[in-house]
Amino acid sequence: MSLNYVMIGSNDVAKARSYYDAVVPQLGGKVIAEYMPHAVCYELRGGGSMWVATPFDKEVATVGNGNMVGLLCQSEAEVREVHAAAIANGGTNEGDPGERPQYGPNFYGAYARDPDGNKMSFVYFSEAD
Repeated sequence: MSLNYVMIGSNDVAKARSYYDAVVPQLGGKVIAEYMPHAVCYELRGGGSMWVATPFDKEVATVGNGNMVGLLCQSEAEVREVHAAAIANGGTNEGDPGERPQYGPNFYGAYARDPDGNKMSFVYFSEAD
């Protein structure tokens, strides 16, 4: 089984889109569908997609405690670049880029929240020594 798509709730898709339009292309992704002002879909490098959309039930989008989307990077430099783009485009820092040995000896990551408060990680796994 593999992951096909993930949905990220937003109360202002246009505002969120400026954030994701800066972040996702740095990870090799691109917009593949848009239904503004309600939704935009990004195809991710390596397959799968990520939707940023208003909730289907028309209620307020809220952040789930413990929920996080992990986006795979190709290098430590890409982790740093994507994290910087996230912060420069309305995101908030949830953890500077760096090694996280508590998650494994080859884990390098950074964390940010989008303008709606959704948490995401940017992760790179280096080759074992």
